[in-house]
Amino acid sequence: MSPPNPAVEADLPNVTISVLIVDDDEAHAHAVAESLDRVGCECSIARSGNEGIEKIEAENFDIVITDLKMEDVDGLMILRKAKEELPEAEVIVLTGHSSIHSAVTAMQGGAYTYLTKPLDIQELRTAVEKAASRIRLIRRNAALASRLDERFGFEGVIGNSPAMLRVIDQLRALAPTEASVLILGESGTGKELAARALHQNSPRKNKPFVPLNISALPESILESELFGHEQGAFTGAATKRIGKFEYANGGTLFLDEVGEMPMETQIKLLRVLEDRKITRLGSNDEKTINVRLVAATNADLKAAMEKGTFRRDLYYRLSVVSISLPPLRDRRADIPLLVDHFIKEFSQRYGREVQGLSRAARQALMSYEWPGNIRQLRNVVEGMIALDTDGLLDVDDLPDEIRPFAAAGVEGQPPGANGSDFLIGRPMEEVEKYYITQALSLTGGKREEAASLLGIGERTLYRKIKEFGLN
Repeated sequence: MSPPNPAVEADLPNVTISVLIVDDDEAHAHAVAESLDRVGCECSIARSGNEGIEKIEAENFDIVITDLKMEDVDGLMILRKAKEELPEAEVIVLTGHSSIHSAVTAMQGGAYTYLTKPLDIQELRTAVEKAASRIRLIRRNAALASRLDERFGFEGVIGNSPAMLRVIDQLRALAPTEASVLILGESGTGKELAARALHQNSPRKNKPFVPLNISALPESILESELFGHEQGAFTGAATKRIGKFEYANGGTLFLDEVGEMPMETQIKLLRVLEDRKITRLGSNDEKTINVRLVAATNADLKAAMEKGTFRRDLYYRLSVVSISLPPLRDRRADIPLLVDHFIKEFSQRYGREVQGLSRAARQALMSYEWPGNIRQLRNVVEGMIALDTDGLLDVDDLPDEIRPFAAAGVEGQPPGANGSDFLIGRPMEEVEKYYITQALSLTGGKREEAASLLGIGERTLYRKIKEFGLN
């Protein structure tokens, strides 16, 4: 197989093609795998149809090569399962001359092509190369499409501030990998959204994304939630239960507030991550799992390690890469983007026609400290839309704790003036200078954030700053 064009695909994630070979003739399966390994494919072998189905359910493959005739499950069943579980994968069917009619049926069922036995190795490599080229093209188009939204976010992670652009770049680079990721940040900063973005842009996107909040579960049932249990494993275990690891097999498990995990459970989690095997409570049978783990916490895990409440070896296993989400107060330039996004979301949900947000209300939202971060901002916008009666979100729609921030005066404002009413009748230059001064004050002199608050370009703001002689 010829290598991909580096000029086109240098930044394309996951260019290695993974191939599953399903064949109950083990010698033949190994011969096919060896021929494809030599041209850069990553091959796995299933020695029966049933084993092939198990692998398709648990793992991700780009190409499935299956024998048509097998004793337990035939190739048509493998084809149907692959199309169900791995819709972007291509399936190549191998058949004898006497089964050409079935091979045609396979083509009608969505197979990429069929090859007759005995196999011509060069013909096999050519078919795999063509299928791989199509898969790479799909990935490239998906990568290009995702870049169209790069300025405004990444799969729901919204931001255009320098801090968030760094986070988005990290998420984009990590998504196609298998690396464990530890997401750090205050409550409400969007840690689960970041985890979902990693999953949705990974090869695991067609498998489950399973979130579990550790702090929401009592210690007595946490291990059962993680690893599952057998009937009668403990008092109250009336039926068998599949745990989150098993349910997320082939996909991503997101453990939120992992710093709250009891020490005994930490030990068991570490062993699962090392062995990739789980044992249900009350069982002696191990089950192999294939799960990408993403963890999150708002706690200081390094301090917890010093206190002895969090294991060092688990910390290093979880934090192959760490991503820190900034609090909203440190990324104020993103507030207008987030507000516009939430206005669109909730105006559709409540069937309201919202014209927009007044300048005074926007000033208040930009000035507030947001101890609850994005979650709090989202709730505030939802409440404003729910209470609004005139189509314009204004100061009167703000919660009591945020409303005073809209009435903050500025130095030199005439006594008794209400907000910016004293500007009525003033020359436009004074009005512009007032609002630019206010925006620079609110953003601590950060021009990018001030321009975003004012709704103008940064170059325009820079020109106005020089024109008015502002610092």
